[in-house]
Order: sequence, then C-alpha cells, then structure tokens
Amino acid sequence: MLFQALSYILFLLRSGNAHGLHSPFVFELYTRVIHDETPVAAYGPIEARRQQLRTDNTTITVRDFGAGSHTGAGRQRRLRDVARTAAKPRQFGQLLFRLVRHFQPQVVLELGTSLGLTTAYLAAANPAARVITFEGCPQTAAVAADTFRELSLTNIQQVEGNLDDTLPTALAALPGPLDFAFFDGNHRYEPTVRYFEQCLPYRTNQSVFVLDDIHWSAEMARAWRTIQHHPQVLLTIDLFFVGLVFFRPNQPKQHFRLRFDNVLDKLLNRVKPLSA
Repeated sequence: MLFQALSYILFLLRSGNAHGLHSPFVFELYTRVIHDETPVAAYGPIEARRQQLRTDNTTITVRDFGAGSHTGAGRQRRLRDVARTAAKPRQFGQLLFRLVRHFQPQVVLELGTSLGLTTAYLAAANPAARVITFEGCPQTAAVAADTFRELSLTNIQQVEGNLDDTLPTALAALPGPLDFAFFDGNHRYEPTVRYFEQCLPYRTNQSVFVLDDIHWSAEMARAWRTIQHHPQVLLTIDLFFVGLVFFRPNQPKQHFRLRFDNVLDKLLNRVKPLSA
C-alpha cells in the first residue's frame, strides 16, 4: 500500500487533464468517453447486483493464482468482503462500459472475472459482442455465473482455470480478431507481460487493451513501463488505476498521464505527454 500511495503522489505531480491536450484522438477520448458522466440505464441493474453482493454473508473458498490481495485476506472469504475489496469500483466498471460502447468491439477478453461486475459492464455495453472472461477460482466463477443470469446477459462465455493453461487455447479459438482486452488476471510482472504478448498476434491496429492496477506494486509499474515501450504500442494513457494501450498506426509514439478525478482537475491544470 505504501508503494501505491507514493506512486499516486508522484502521479498527481506529473499528470494533467484536457487543458493543452493537442492530440485530437486523445482529447476526444478523454472529454467524451473517459469523463462522460451521463447517466446510463444499464448501470442501475449492475450496481443493484453489487449492493446485493456487498450484503451477502455467504462464505466461499477463494483460489488465487495471482499476486494476492493488499488486504491480506485468506482463502475463506465472505462475498460481502470480496465485493467490497476485490471487485472493481463502480467508476472503473462504468469506464469500461463507455470504452466498449465507444469503440464497439466484437470480441472482448477479460482476464480475471471476479464476481462478474466488470464483465457485466463489458457485456452490457455492446450486446452484439462476444465477451470471453477467464477466472481461476471455481467458486468465484460460480458467483459470477449467477451475476450474469440475474442480469440476463447472454453474450458472455466463461473460461475456468489457470490462465497459463486456458489463455493460449482460447486465443487460438477466437471467432475473430481481438478487438478489446481487459487485463486483471495477475498482478505480477512476468505473467502480465506474457499474457499481453500472447494477445498481440490476435489484435488489430484498432484494438484497445486496458491494464488494471498498473501502479499496484513495483512489479506492476515495471510491467506497465515494459508494455509502454513495446515496439507495437504507439499510444498509452495512464489513468493511474488503469492504463489504456493503443496500436494506432501513422502517428508518433506518445504516452500520456491523465487524471481520472474531477476534483483534482479543478486543483491541477496541466497535461504532460511523456517522451517516447
């Protein structure tokens, strides 16, 4: 937690908002998608499911193949605690919804289902898309399946098991190019970079990759830097809690740090593109 707190202070000093942002693509994405606060009817049922889970005292046995939790939670966890500490907060699920609604991907991968709330946002944003989500823990995956049934989401395919085993097979069987991927399956350097590189052959120039918790630890910060400098990556946007990766051709390599917090936007008023 100390690493993340110090990283956030540095991020605030180095990041900015839309003021002075000269990339038309990034400016439109930041102002019309990332910071779009328009209410959406689809948000309501998903957040109602979240509140239901946050009051559920059912205990499940969690099998974690990743880097674990900052909270030090054990294998036996109540659903209410998982919903409060492990599920992505509302604002990030809704950001994923807006990104999918904007880019309209047909094939979406989610590496790390958890209780299915972010999956629901991904699937609800484009009912015509095929959302393939991966979860290593059987009991967590079963709760996610309940989430999808309660929300009547039928465009989701669940893959259960260790990502090291399931991802290569699923990628080889994709019904089309990989248009959108959300990486939240492992918070360590080597698996994060490996999963990213395994997905690269299936992407297009218009694909969007989103990495979760890029400043969660020193390992994740290093993974983010490695991905930023990958030769196929031409544009990244660091929102601190998540990072957006683009492969758009015919443009100079650029990296942006942008704030995903309207309060901070009022206090700090600059954008800093990083050098390539």
